[in-house]
Amino acid sequence: MPSKKTARLAALTVAAVCSAASTVVLTAPAHADSVRIHDIQGSTRISSYVGKQVTDVAGIVTGVRTYGSSRGFWIQDPQADDNAATSEAIFVYTNTTPKGVAVGDAVTVSGMVQEYVPGGAATGNQSITEIAKPTFTVVSSGNALPAAVVISAKSVPAAYAPAGDTAANGSINGLPLQPSAYALDYYESLEHMNVRVADARVVTGTDDHSELWVTVKPREHANRRGGTVYGSYESQNTGRLQIQSLGAAADFPKANVGDTLAGTTSGPLDYTQFGGYTLVANELGTLKSAGLKRETTEKQGRGELAVATYNVENLDPSDTTFAAHASAIVNNLQSPDIVSLEEIQDNNGATNDGTVAADQTMQKLIDAIAAAGGPAYQWRSIDPVNNADGGQPGGNIRQAFLYNPERVSFVDRAGGDATTAVGVTKVNGRAALTASPGRVDPANEAWANSRKPLAGEFTFRGRTVFVIANHFASKGGDQSLHAQYQPPVRSSETQRHLQATAVNTFVKDILAAQKNADVVTLGDINDFEFSGTAERLEDGGALWSAIKSLPKSERYSYVYQGNAQTLDQILVSPSIRRSCDFEYDSVHVNSEFNDQISDHDPQVLRFRP
Repeated sequence: MPSKKTARLAALTVAAVCSAASTVVLTAPAHADSVRIHDIQGSTRISSYVGKQVTDVAGIVTGVRTYGSSRGFWIQDPQADDNAATSEAIFVYTNTTPKGVAVGDAVTVSGMVQEYVPGGAATGNQSITEIAKPTFTVVSSGNALPAAVVISAKSVPAAYAPAGDTAANGSINGLPLQPSAYALDYYESLEHMNVRVADARVVTGTDDHSELWVTVKPREHANRRGGTVYGSYESQNTGRLQIQSLGAAADFPKANVGDTLAGTTSGPLDYTQFGGYTLVANELGTLKSAGLKRETTEKQGRGELAVATYNVENLDPSDTTFAAHASAIVNNLQSPDIVSLEEIQDNNGATNDGTVAADQTMQKLIDAIAAAGGPAYQWRSIDPVNNADGGQPGGNIRQAFLYNPERVSFVDRAGGDATTAVGVTKVNGRAALTASPGRVDPANEAWANSRKPLAGEFTFRGRTVFVIANHFASKGGDQSLHAQYQPPVRSSETQRHLQATAVNTFVKDILAAQKNADVVTLGDINDFEFSGTAERLEDGGALWSAIKSLPKSERYSYVYQGNAQTLDQILVSPSIRRSCDFEYDSVHVNSEFNDQISDHDPQVLRFRP
């Protein structure tokens, strides 16, 4: 998923693109006399006043932002027009910390109207209507703020967004706002206005940037732990809203999913690069804990093989999370027999000096597991070519197998390295890998600057089990759900589709050699169980995503922007699926919590080979 960035890029324009500055300029008359805010905002996303100098725009200051790259203040006209599509507020961008203005001041503002796209036009994000290069006069102080508009389950439409204009590459910018029909239109009609939510349930825990997500629709695709599940491209969760604070970060509540911001949370409605419509609170509700607990899975039986996948998020020897990861593996996952680990970094982490070995990283984790009362795991992996597998530069992330030698054996077969493709052969009528561990089709363009799958051959109670550990290309670069383009373009899935096809082909090679082979393909797939990526992995019945054995409300391993969703999956071959003798568990120990040690929840499959 994309990381936060604070760079403020140039304003959006509509008629012509200046590639050097990443701006688009809207054609408009050069000057306009004094206007009201709702005139500037208009009834579409792009103001018809862009590029115009406006004078003496009147409003009450509802918030002042003195930090970050977008400093300025919000003003709102208390005398609204009768058009629900026109916002009555606007942001005054001062660039530096605004001085001489406070909440409750009545002001008149003159300046240039612009449309600013958080993150830049390349993101596909919507834009914010602003007055830039302002001069302003404080007319009076201590005025009452305009009454906050209540955002509630009743006010937010069930439909998410109109279909974009095909003549404008799917953009909704030029379409008239229909705030009673579409959630994105509704929020846009309130852009910069003073809004409030009441007793809002938290659906994404507080992050490192002092932000959280709530829902104003607590029943919308809810799960038993208080989250909101993302279950298809067609059915969006419209009640989600990001909350930031105008106050000090230290005062921001440390919330988990299922908690409530009790009482009133209110402030201007902003639009941000990572999150879209965001309530910037000058009044925060009181955090009411739901007492969410980390889950613990069942212990595998004597005749059951437990296979797990766990993204440990750029783990290297300098990290302080080894004991916590070890505790999760031993106590919450109940010491699975085989663990596919994703995002194991090399021995010096992000230091970019050519180091690729990860033996110190693995040994430190194994020692921590033993200290936590777990088994004496052994491990297998293949070092990548330096900086060839994506991820943090210098980190050389890769997948690795942990296995408990008291319960399962690893079949070591020489020949596997970073660039040699593992193959499938037939020995005594049964499938076998030509190298174990080995990498699946590493020269395939599908794996360019991405992690190559790691295949291993294991035996459990005399039965061979093939395990393929994966970490597919990230979703970075996709247009956001709140983008100006609807439906948003998911450009990153092109590579994942190629990766899924490559893995599916390899699994079919195993099944061609042995029809009833037990194959487990697992890892951070970086895509949903209903996605085209999953469909390609499952092609021809070679695999089946076992998370689909859970109720839809339980299918998630990751929480992003208020949506509980599936990124981590365990897929099984027909022999395992047909047996119906398996249990699947998404073990929620990280994604819903503000003090997470990884942003992914591990997955566990228990079955009888």
